[in-house]
Amino acid sequence: MSNRILSHRAPYLAAALSLALLAGGLVTPAVAQTAPLQQGALVRGLPDFTDLVEHVGPAVVNIRTTERVRAGSADGMVDEEMQEFFRRFFGIPMPNTPRPSPRQNKPTPQPEQEVPRGVGSGFIISSDGYVMTNAHVVDGADEVVVTLPDKREFKARIVGADKRTDVALVKIEGAGLPVVRIGDASRLRVGEWVVAIGSPFGLDNSVTAGIVSAKQRDTGDYLPFIQTDVAVNPGNSGGPLINMRGEVVGINSQIYSRSGGFMGISFAIPIDEAMRVSEQLRATGKVTRGRIGVQIDQVARDVAESIGLGKAQGALVRSVESGSPADKAGVQPGDIITKFDGRTVDKVSDLPRMVGNTKPGTRSTITVFRRGASRDLSITVAELESDQPARRASAAPERKESTKPAPAAQALGLTVSELTEAQKKELKLKRGGVRVEAATEAAARAGLREGDVVMAVGNTEVGSVAEFDSALAKADQGKPVTLLISRGDLAQYILIRRAR
Repeated sequence: MSNRILSHRAPYLAAALSLALLAGGLVTPAVAQTAPLQQGALVRGLPDFTDLVEHVGPAVVNIRTTERVRAGSADGMVDEEMQEFFRRFFGIPMPNTPRPSPRQNKPTPQPEQEVPRGVGSGFIISSDGYVMTNAHVVDGADEVVVTLPDKREFKARIVGADKRTDVALVKIEGAGLPVVRIGDASRLRVGEWVVAIGSPFGLDNSVTAGIVSAKQRDTGDYLPFIQTDVAVNPGNSGGPLINMRGEVVGINSQIYSRSGGFMGISFAIPIDEAMRVSEQLRATGKVTRGRIGVQIDQVARDVAESIGLGKAQGALVRSVESGSPADKAGVQPGDIITKFDGRTVDKVSDLPRMVGNTKPGTRSTITVFRRGASRDLSITVAELESDQPARRASAAPERKESTKPAPAAQALGLTVSELTEAQKKELKLKRGGVRVEAATEAAARAGLREGDVVMAVGNTEVGSVAEFDSALAKADQGKPVTLLISRGDLAQYILIRRAR
């Protein structure tokens, strides 16, 4: 605290010291005039949160959940609760449910019991009883109990929960209930004071304060989180993050921790994102998102420079799902998607959010960078279904018996061969490519390995060993060689740095 106080007083101390030196004749007037003018401190003391808490507090609720388990079952064991605790920083581990005695030969049927599952927080967004919280707070609950600060209790109905964004909406039966005021998360500034109200460790209506540490933190596919240093602990999940105007700007959702407790970094879901989700949950009980059927990755800076993209931006297409909207639109592995409906894709995480927020059936335009040039493709967005299992990688192409090495490739430590028609069909390659039979020296150091298929050298597609060797020969000998390869069913760029 002393350091903070000194930092606020430093400008005034500097001014006082300058005046004292000037009066004593130790400095000239010319030097004194160069001292910065004091036009008012940028920070004027610490804020008083009392009015804010009195205004918002009545609409912040405690949420208790229970589940039905059979007496003697292991469903409520501490180990499972602790795993949930560390995974999502939620709830209080409950005591062990007694295990059946080893002397029992046959299990005796036991009646179901309501067992406490955990606690969390939430806030009322409508006077008729809609309450917003985290999806992980109510996940797996058989009963949800909402307690208001005035000690009124309500059994709540889960309207819907979206695990991808960790937003849930529950409903209690009431009228004239206190409500929060929704703010604008986009107006938040780094360094701005914010407050959290919730039930950490089951302690109702606890208030903690801090500042916004960062914005647009990418910790998930569909959400850019708000990072703060507000103390958030188990039980705070689902509670509001509030700005100094008394408006909710986020939902406290996660913490970074090595111990399970607060360590100075917490994350909140921006309220504008949460409200979009809650509106869909309220209308249909689920969230509908768009999809185009690509697996993507980030674009490395050196790759962007070597293929003429300029700066590292966009989303590198590593694979295209067969029959997907992207496949029908003509998207190819190795393409870099730089725009979606005219909006720039700055980083790889932007694309899932843009596509996910697009209504299925919408006709959109994507811009891809391919072989040194940009082109627009028309695409019809499909609906993203619930968690899809990962597609299995294609089988490795069978090795040819005869291998004809290319001289230019050998200089990089590469031995390549032609692909058979069967291999091209298996790998779904329209123009083909060349198969890596061996990778040594520079190629091995770059990460190439046997079985990789080279589809392009720089921005030149290659369909045969002759084309591959010709493209290598034309490449700038003083720069790294950029190869677009297919490994399994995934595409990626690899830079081979020539030995000097």
